Formats: sequence, C-alpha cells, structure tokens
Amino acid sequence: MSILLPYLILVSTNSVQSEQSFGGALFEIGLALTYGVASTSIMGYPLALARDRENGVLQRLRVTPATTKEIMGSRFAVQMVANLVIALAVLSLGASIHHLHLSIVQYLLVLLASMVGGAMFLAIGQTLVALIKTADTVNSAARLVYIGLTLLGVFGASGALGHSWQVASSWSPVGTLMTLFASVLHVGAWNTHDSETLLAIVGYIAVFTGIGVTQFKWDAR
Repeated sequence: MSILLPYLILVSTNSVQSEQSFGGALFEIGLALTYGVASTSIMGYPLALARDRENGVLQRLRVTPATTKEIMGSRFAVQMVANLVIALAVLSLGASIHHLHLSIVQYLLVLLASMVGGAMFLAIGQTLVALIKTADTVNSAARLVYIGLTLLGVFGASGALGHSWQVASSWSPVGTLMTLFASVLHVGAWNTHDSETLLAIVGYIAVFTGIGVTQFKWDAR
C-alpha cells in the first residue's frame, strides 16, 4: 500500500489534463508522497502498537530497564526511518514518470518534509490507538480514516467536489502535507501560504500528540 497507491496516483495523473486539474507535476508528486507516508503511519503503526498491547508486549517492556520514553521513542524512530525510505522511493518514481531532473537539495528537502508529515500522521495513528482498545477495531478505524483522507485529498484537491470541499481539502492533514511537498520541490517559491501550511501541520502534530499521549493506555483492559 505504501508504494502501490502512490505509484497508481503518479501513473493515473501523468497527463496534461491531470496536471492542470491538480496544479502541476510537483503537486501530483506531493500527493503521491503524502499517501505513501500516510499509509504506513496511519494503518501500520497503530495496528502494530495495538496488537503488542493486546498480547502484553508493552506491559512486559515496561518492567525492563528501558524507560517509557525509550520504548515509545524507538517505535517512532523505526517508523520515521520507514517513512524516509518510502518518500525516497516515491520521489524517485515520480521524477522518472514525470521526466523531472531533481537536485540533491530537492531530495533533502523532501526527506525533511516527510519527517514533518510523518510526525503528523504518526500523531494521528497514536490518537487512534489511544482512543480505541482492541486491535481489530483499531485496524478498521485506521482503514476508514485512511480511505476518508484519500478521497478528500484526491477529489477535493481536483475541485471535483466543489470549491468548499477544495478549500477544506487544502487545510486537511493530507492537503497541508501535499502543499508542503509541492513547495519544497519548487525551491525558491516559498510564500506566506506555505508558511501558514507548515504552521497548520505543527498544530495538527501538537493537538493529536497531546490526545494520543494523554489518553494512551498500556493494556487493553
């Protein structure tokens, strides 16, 4: 899912009409990058954490010398590395499909943006596993959230659902990260709207992290 859906997005939007609808090749690559990072963070991370909680793995880890911050920090670190690998793979595919020649600076900026976006979607995943106890329910809820964000991003950004939905899409977690990716790919074109988008992402991270950390339970009971 982390590679297949972004690849399908890149292939299906590789036309002049699609580029006009979505705002250009860079924005389309940003869309693909966003869903690559979101899939592993929203569906993979919370499900793995919920299963470990149900099986008592988290409780056993808490009696080891490792602190709570080290236990959760290691899981976040592994997920962030996975996000970087996915971002690099999707960016390479996007550049090849759209025949773009990207610089080292653009690659580095995209990797940095993927860390910021990955933190946002990980915070959303943490909120899901904090508010929902069972792994099966977490799995179902994560899929629904991911599908909802996918539809909002694809149809909202294209304007197919109307102007109001297009605006809502642009300020959603998916829309803000799509804009951020497109902005860092277009080096030198950073503007006030891009700064506001980055602040929105930081706001999402703060809100969902606060909920996910304060409401998280170490056992399923």
